[in-house]
Amino acid sequence: MKKKELVIVGPGLIGSKHIELIKSNKRCVLSAIVAPNHEHDKKIAQQLGVPLYFNLDKLFNAASPDGVIICSPNKFHVKQSILCIKKSIPVLVEKPISHSYKSGLKIIQELEKNNAKLLVGHHRTYSPIIAEAKKVIKDNKIGQVVTLMGSALFYKPSKYFTDGPWRKKIGGGPILINLIHEIGNFRALCGEIESVSAVTSKKIRKFEVEDTVALIFSFKNGSLGTFLLSDTAASPKSWEQTSGENPAFSHYPDEDCYVLSGTRGSLSMPSMKLRTYPKNVTPSWSSNFKTELIKIKKINPLESQLNHFLDVIDGTSEPKVSAYDGLENLRILEAILKSARFEKLVHV
Repeated sequence: MKKKELVIVGPGLIGSKHIELIKSNKRCVLSAIVAPNHEHDKKIAQQLGVPLYFNLDKLFNAASPDGVIICSPNKFHVKQSILCIKKSIPVLVEKPISHSYKSGLKIIQELEKNNAKLLVGHHRTYSPIIAEAKKVIKDNKIGQVVTLMGSALFYKPSKYFTDGPWRKKIGGGPILINLIHEIGNFRALCGEIESVSAVTSKKIRKFEVEDTVALIFSFKNGSLGTFLLSDTAASPKSWEQTSGENPAFSHYPDEDCYVLSGTRGSLSMPSMKLRTYPKNVTPSWSSNFKTELIKIKKINPLESQLNHFLDVIDGTSEPKVSAYDGLENLRILEAILKSARFEKLVHV
């Protein structure tokens, strides 16, 4: 079977990870990269042995790839996605789908007019940790879900911002870059979000964008959630550092970043420590929990996402994270930004 020819737009931090996965996947091959044509980009293209194009228009004038993976800064996502859609070329666009909800609607409009497929890069959708937690909820092991506590606390080095100065400015920041992952997780575990309340700070880094956020969520099913986010907090309590799904990050398997609690028990994630009251025990803070550890076979969600994208290209699967899903996550993020700006509760 002929290997699918894939193009990476933006061979930066996440783009380089996609390139590594493409190179190790037997179903596809990297056929080109699209980048601003800096000396650094030229060296990458030479090392990879693929052509470098200044933009997608130049690429499409010269080649017809089977799929495109967009990893450029957020503000370019809509324009580049639409170029692919109009060519009916399947596209995987990294989260967030757009730099704004209003702009992102243009992607939806183009998808409805053209016979094209788009997948949004919320790679945690493919995590077995999320899949198993959803099964715990479905099987009623912790009873009715009451609360979800979470955190994404980590310290980004200064190089992260010098390599990508756009991350310091409006359109960047940990809410748009990092929190959008957590929104996807929260919706997967507790359903649709009804309202949000947020307080932000930029006291430490003093950038245009926030560096620390405290959040409260209310869900349509009546459950509540809290979340702490910071890219300047020296802590291991984040998904990447606790799950061990990404080898690029330090790993702390004894730590958790989520605790999902219900009327009959709780699940700590990603350690998957499940504490429940036995069936014959009436729930009480004086009663002992039964504790068990749910075993998870670790996989690389980005690798699973790439295989799913190849299935979408083949026409054997529909996008698990559609443009509509990606846009809903962005809509919630904008409600969070609005809440922080006006210091009030915002109904989504």
